[in-house]
Formats: sequence, C-alpha cells, structure tokens
Amino acid sequence: MGEIGADDRGLSAGAGAGKEEDEEGLGGVADDEETSPIEEVRLTVPSTDDPTLPVWTFRMWSIGLLSCALMSFLNQFFVYRTEPLVVTQITVLVASLPVGHFMARVLPRTRFRVPLGGWEWSLNPGPFNMKEHVLISIFANAGFAFGGGNAYAVGIVDIIRAFYHRHISFFTAWLLVITTQVLGYGWAGLMRKYVVEPAHMWWPSTLVQVSLFRALHETDESAKASRKISRSKFFLVALACSFAWYVVPGYLFPTLTSISWLCWVFSKSVTAQQLGSGMKGLGLGAFTLDWSTVSSYLLSPLVSPFFATVNIFFGYVFVVYLIVPIAYWGFNLYNAKTFPIFSSHLFVSNGTLYDIQSIVNSQFQLDREAYARSGTVNLSIFFSLAYGLNFATIAATITHVALFYGKEIYHRYKASKKEKPDIHTKLMKMYTDIPAWWFYSLMALSLTVSLLLCTVLNREVQLPWWGLIFASLSLRQPTRQTPGLNVITEYAMGLIMPGFPIANVCFKTYGYMSMSQAISFLSDFKLGHYMKIPPKSMFLVQFVGTIVAGTVNIGTAWWLLGSINGICSDSLPPDSPWTCPSDRVFFDASVIWGLVGPWRIFGPDGNYGALNWFFLIGAAGPVIVYAFHRMFPRQRWIPLINLPVLLGATAMMPPATTVNYNSWIIIGTIFNFFMFRYRKRWWTRYNYVLSAALDAGVAFMGVVLYFSLTMQNKSIDWWGTAGEHCPLASCPTAKGVDLGADSVCPVF
Repeated sequence: MGEIGADDRGLSAGAGAGKEEDEEGLGGVADDEETSPIEEVRLTVPSTDDPTLPVWTFRMWSIGLLSCALMSFLNQFFVYRTEPLVVTQITVLVASLPVGHFMARVLPRTRFRVPLGGWEWSLNPGPFNMKEHVLISIFANAGFAFGGGNAYAVGIVDIIRAFYHRHISFFTAWLLVITTQVLGYGWAGLMRKYVVEPAHMWWPSTLVQVSLFRALHETDESAKASRKISRSKFFLVALACSFAWYVVPGYLFPTLTSISWLCWVFSKSVTAQQLGSGMKGLGLGAFTLDWSTVSSYLLSPLVSPFFATVNIFFGYVFVVYLIVPIAYWGFNLYNAKTFPIFSSHLFVSNGTLYDIQSIVNSQFQLDREAYARSGTVNLSIFFSLAYGLNFATIAATITHVALFYGKEIYHRYKASKKEKPDIHTKLMKMYTDIPAWWFYSLMALSLTVSLLLCTVLNREVQLPWWGLIFASLSLRQPTRQTPGLNVITEYAMGLIMPGFPIANVCFKTYGYMSMSQAISFLSDFKLGHYMKIPPKSMFLVQFVGTIVAGTVNIGTAWWLLGSINGICSDSLPPDSPWTCPSDRVFFDASVIWGLVGPWRIFGPDGNYGALNWFFLIGAAGPVIVYAFHRMFPRQRWIPLINLPVLLGATAMMPPATTVNYNSWIIIGTIFNFFMFRYRKRWWTRYNYVLSAALDAGVAFMGVVLYFSLTMQNKSIDWWGTAGEHCPLASCPTAKGVDLGADSVCPVF
C-alpha cells in the first residue's frame, strides 16, 4: 500500500546512476560501451535507472485496481454488442496520467511508521512517476491477452447458456475462467530467461509503448511556449466530444453504424444489397460514423502502423472483392447461391437455418440419428473460405518464417545464448529476481485445480483429464505470431473426441489461451525490463490483475446473460445491439469441430474436404515467393510479399464485417499516412491520445445509455433505428430456394 521495500526497489546501478539528468530528464547517459547492441532499443529505451522511485504506492494500487476492474467490465459489456468496442491498454495508459498527477497534488504527504519493523509508508510519496504509470497499465492489461479484450473462457459460458440453453454453475464458470487465464504464468516463467533478458530478443511493439510512456512524461514547456493545448486537456476535450457524439449512433440514429447507400438506392435488388451491405454483404461503398464500428475487432486504426494497414488492405481486397465474388457468382462453389453470401450461421442443404438443438441429446452430445435425418451442416461461401484461408495462413506462416527469417532467428538465438548482458539486463540484476518456485507453484496449482474441474465437475465441462494434459503441453512457442492456432487445437480435438461440443471448446481454450496468456505476460515482462520495474512487483501486479479481471469478466457476463431477454438470439429485432457476433462464431466452432466433428464436415462425410488442400497451398506459396526472390535478388519488392499477412488479413471475418474493415483502413490511412507525413508534430503529440479518448468516450456513453435507457425499456422507433436497411443482403440467389412465407427474400 505504501512504498516498496528496499529489497524490491533495488540498488543503484553504479556511481551516479540515475543522478545526472539528460536532455529529456530520464536519467544519466551511460558510457558508449554500456548500451544495447540493438539500434532500435538504443534510440528508444533510456540506459539509466533511478531505483529510488517508489512503485508500490497507494496511487498505483488504487488507480491500477480501478482501471483493471473498469476495463474488464467495459470490454465484457461490449463483447455482446453488434459492434463490440475493445478498450485497450493505451486508453488506460493515457487516461491514468492526469489522475495520477491529480492524486499527487491533493493527497496528504504525511508519513506513517509501522510499530514493528520500522517500515514507513505514505499516501503521497512524491510526484507521480513513470514506474507507477507502467505498473498501472500492466495492471489494467492483465486480463487482456492477444485473444481479445476479455477472458476467452467466458465464451464457453456464453454458448452454454445463450445458445445451447444448458446449465453451468457460477462456481464452475469462475474456475474455468481463472484457470485458463493463470495457466500461462508457468510457461512465461520457463521462457522468461530466454525471451526477456537477452538483448537480441527485442519486441518492436514494446518499443512503441516505451516511446509513448516517455512522450507522456515529458514536460509541456514546448507546448506552453507555442501555446499548444496540453495532452491532458486535448484528451479531456476529445473524450467529451466522443462521449456526446456516441448518443447519436448508439441510440438516436443507429443506422449511422453502417451507411450502406447501395441498399437505399437499389431497395429491391438482391445482388445490389449483397454487394452494398456493410454488415451482411461485401460492403461496396459502405462506411460508418460510429467509432465503435471503426475500432471493433481490429482495434483502433490510429495505433496500427501504416505498413500493417497496407498489408491488410491488399489481403482484404483480394479475398472480399476477388475470391468471394468468383466463388459465389462465377462457380457457385459448394452451392453458394443456396445460402447468403456472408453469414456466420449454419444451414441445411435447402438454405434454411440448421436447428442445432434438434441434434443435441440429453447427455449434451451429438444425436447421430437426428443428425442423419437433418443432413450435413452447410456454411456460407465466405465462412467456408474463411476456414480455408485460416488453414493456408497457418501453413504459410511456418514456411515463410523458415525461409525468410530462419537464419535470422537462428543467429539471434545463438547470439542471445553467448552474448554478455547488456546495460538493461545489468540494471535489472540490481533488483531481487522472482524465485523460480513462484512460477512452478502457480503452474502446479492451476493444473491441479484444472484437473479437479475436469474430473469432479466433468459433467459440466466434458473435457477428460488427458485432454487437459494434452492441451497444456501442445503448441508451446515463444512467439507473438499465433495465426489460427485455436483452429489447430479444435481440429485435433475434433478428430480425437467428436460429438462433445463443450469438451472441444474447453480443449481449445486451455491449449490456445495458456499460450496466448504466456505471450502476454512475457510482453509485459519485456516492457518492465526496459522500464526497470522490480520483477516481484511485475509478478504480483500481473497475478492480482488477472484474478480481478477474470472475476469481473465472468460476473459481468453472468449478469447480462440473466438480465437481457433473448440475448444472442436470432429472434431479436434488427436494431438490437445484443447480437453477440463473436459468441455466434464461437458457438459455430463448437458445432463444427466438437458436436458434429471435422470428419463429418471437412472429411469424407462432409462437403468441405477440398478445403484441406489450403494447407498445401499455404505451405507452397512462400516457397514460390522465396524462389523468385533468389532468382531476382535486385527486385526489392519481392520479399515484401508477406503471404501469411495477405492470407490472414480477413482472419477476423466473421464476426467482423466489411464495414469494419472499410472504415478501419480509411481512417488508418488518414492518420498514419497523411497526418504522419504532413502533420508529424501533431501526430507525435496527439495521435495516441486521440485514440484513447475516442475509445473511452464511446465506452462510457455506451454504459450510460444501457443503464439509463435500455434497462428501462425506453426506445424510439423511426427509419434511423431500423438497422442498415439491407434486408435482401441475406437472401440466397439459387433457383427454387424458398425460405417460407415470412421471408422477405424473393423466389428465383
């Protein structure tokens, strides 16, 4: 609650370390030989440390706990909505800075002494410092793995209650969430010595965070001299504008969420609406005036580097405007015209929705006789190609990395084994390290509880004990590049244990999330390494934050699932925001890979066996590119062809839709190309701040609207609240398909 003890603060890193001030006020400048061997790190990370800065302060714990709980609540709250806004770490990073400075000004500086031991602490030990700020951001980010803004395992609870309409107890749900989130700590502890400490194992994205922390903690003297608005004031103004505007698309005029003008012009044309719908079609010309739509799924475009935006743009155009139209209108692949062109639902062969409940027996397993009567599961052309591209991306990533970066990875790993500690590792050696038994004990405890969950409560989770062991040991790798590995885990379990939907998603969650969380923890440890945060403080903040975030996630989910009638249901009105697009895809995956099984869909008994060839196509693609690169070494554009990125550009679709991609690409280009090139000073000063303010304003107004209007059943009814007005976009175009008298679709 007070200042951290001397052991955890560490000692000075040599005479005068942390005493002299450089131009940016970030500590003394190290000798030439006392620098990092990586140029990008030398230019970004300060080579000094001030171990006297307090980190375990009342400010850090209070702001950190509040940020963690609030961020977890908001992200879980919005995940059920059609446009699920994700409040990211950068939002907390920016918003917590003025709060920290405010608390440093108003809290009393009285020091209290504990009678036993002589330990002193204070509510206000001095100015709000960068180390406190780093720990606050890590606190808030503890539950934010690379899989998304909320605990991945909550999706299991969602599909059990909202889609299968079966029972799971809150205690089982809580254990499932916590164990899947905590299990990654053990793997992170095993890899920390090999990924965090070596200088050659540097993470570019972490340097972005370091740059942002340094920028936010610089003084505003230059702004005062030029009469520019400070970052804090800019944040508050932008937050207020975002907060006020979101009442328009969020309540008064929801049609602005997807402005699909082609549907309005051609109100009776199925083809035009398939082309023009931004939510159920190819989104030709569709755009939005809703920030939650812009930042859904792909996160804020203001934060993504422009080269990433370009790669996603080319991959998106290739898939959506070339491959899909050819497959649908050109070849009618897999009887594509019998189904909608873009949908994450599952269908019977005649084009009607598949009644999943009819093929689930009382033991929550596949009823094989009922399935034989209903027939094979069918997918929309976009959904089926999405799985094929996922297969290709996985294979392409392996061969692309091996061919283009294999030597670099080998030499970097070899150098990290032989290299001497750089200045950052030397400075961190001054702090008391985390005992290895902390990691091992936590991993053993989480595995023990998980095994009890899979044995004592097996009726609710279905996963056998051997499945848990297999999932925990599979797919361990110290890399941030993890495309489609959740598909690999569910594919494997579907072949081993078909007919058990919850067992499959539990296996996927334990296999994928323990790895994903481990990578997230290692990323935070690398940030703490660069910012000279005491390792024990990092560990405790991550652990406490993970427990708090997981508990808030499942609590929020339990409340919403029980309080919103028909949440995630297909029977909701068109303007309802509670359509649960991410959970819909999660549910479909449980049916495809678990309930029905890949053998009956992608095997000889299914319609989509040919999609397995995408594995071979993906593996061969980088080989061809590499061969051309060796044949024409002077053509510098050839190695820039990154097939994993191009093939995986649409990996978020579905649940993401074309209007999400359209708006994300356009706004990302405006800010990270034009503003960066022609207004670089503005971009440097305000770009990330604007991103955080837009996220925060939408999040807060979304919650206000729910509590003040939605819960009170207060709504308005006019043209602007009736969705995007593309009812024909979901229609099939094959001859003779009749969806019933209630359907708006014409019979061709």
